[in-house]
Amino acid sequence: MAGAVVLTAATTVVALPAAPARADDGQCTFPSKPYTGRPWALQRVNLDELWAQSTGKNVQVAVIDTGVDIKNPQLTKAVDVSKGLNLLPAKNSKGEKIERGNKTGTTDTVGHGTRVAGIIAARPAKGTGFVGLAPDATIIPIKQNDAEGDGTANTLATAIRDAVRAGADVINISQDTANALDPKDSVLKDAVDFAIGQKVVIVASAGNDGLGGNVKVTYPASYPGVLAVAASDRNNERAPFSQSGDFVGVAAPGVDMISTVPGNGHCSDNGTSFSAPYVAGVAALLKSKYPHWTTRQVVAQIEQTAERSIPGKDMRVGWGVVDPVRALTAVDPAHPVESPAPEDGVARGEAPSVTPLHFGETAEERNTRLATYAVVGGLVLVAGLGGTAVAVRDARRRRGRRPEAGTWTR
Repeated sequence: MAGAVVLTAATTVVALPAAPARADDGQCTFPSKPYTGRPWALQRVNLDELWAQSTGKNVQVAVIDTGVDIKNPQLTKAVDVSKGLNLLPAKNSKGEKIERGNKTGTTDTVGHGTRVAGIIAARPAKGTGFVGLAPDATIIPIKQNDAEGDGTANTLATAIRDAVRAGADVINISQDTANALDPKDSVLKDAVDFAIGQKVVIVASAGNDGLGGNVKVTYPASYPGVLAVAASDRNNERAPFSQSGDFVGVAAPGVDMISTVPGNGHCSDNGTSFSAPYVAGVAALLKSKYPHWTTRQVVAQIEQTAERSIPGKDMRVGWGVVDPVRALTAVDPAHPVESPAPEDGVARGEAPSVTPLHFGETAEERNTRLATYAVVGGLVLVAGLGGTAVAVRDARRRRGRRPEAGTWTR
C-alpha cells in the first residue's frame, strides 16, 4: 500500500496525507498469486545494461516501515535478519497492547514494508518477471510503524540513527508528515542531518495529497539533503495524486506498481511510497559502484540524469523522471556531479511502450476514475492494504477525533 503512517512526537500529532486507490483494490490477500510478467516499471529499463554496471552488491538499504516479511521467497535471502529492529512501543497512546511482531522487524501484517523492500532488492525467481532494481543489495528491516499509526516522530528519528549504526548506506522512508516538529530544530531533523553526515543517502516519498494541484511541504522529504520522490505514470507525467512542491527532487514510477507481499506472491499498488524505493534502488546501485561518493554526489547524479520535460527543475516532478541506466552510465567517475545543471539535463523522449497491466482495472479506467474524482472535488481516494491505517483514520474522524490525526503515505 502506499499509505501514510501516523507519527506523533511527545505532545505533537503529525498528520499524514491519505493514499490513492489501488489498481487491485480489494483483491490483494496475503499470500497472493505470483505476477508472471515483467511489470511496466521494469520494462522501461534495460536491466541487462543496468546490471552490467552494478547490482547493488555490498550495499545495505534500511527500510524504515511496517516490517519486511521474509517468508516471501524473493526476500528471504535479501534481508539481514541479524540487523533487523522493531521499534514499536508495547502499548499505544490509549494504553492498549500493540501487536508488535518479532523483535527483528521481519513480520509485516500491513504488507507496506514488504512491498517497499521488494522494489529495492527482491531476488530473481522462477515464474515471475518481477525483481528488485538492486537484486544484490541487502535490506535492513526496521519496523517503526503499523496499520494503526503507532509510530512516532521520535521512533522515526531513532530508526534513522539505528539504521546508520547498523551500517546502512541508503535509507528508504516511505512515509511523510505535514507540519511535523519545528523543521529547523527537531529530533527528526537532527537524525536526518546525522545520517547525511555519515554519507548515507536518505530517499523519502513526497506524499499523495496532490489531487487538484494541492501543494504542501512534507517531512522528512523536504529536509535539506533528503531526496524527495514524486510519483510518475506510464507517460512519464506526474501521477494525479502525487504531491507537488519545490522540495521534490525527482519522480519515479508510482502507478500500478507490482511488488512482493507477505507470505508469497505479488500485488499491485499506487503511491509515492513505491516511487521512493525505485529511486532507493538506483541509489544502492550507485553506492555499490562508487562507494566513496558523498550523499550529495549520489543525489545529484540521480537528479542530473533524470528525463526532463523542461530545462530546469519542475515542482511536479523535480529534475525529471529517474533514468536508472543513465544514472549508472552518464558518469565521470573522476569528477562526480555536486549539483544538477539546468542546461545539461536529459531531454525526455517518448514514454516507453509497455504491456498493459490488468490487476482489477485497466490503466485507462484507473486514470479516468482518478481524473473524475479530481474534477468533482479534488478528493483523495482512500484505500487499504490488508488492514491499512487509512480506513482507521476515517473511522476515527467519524468518531470525532481531532482533525490533525492522520494515516499512512503510499
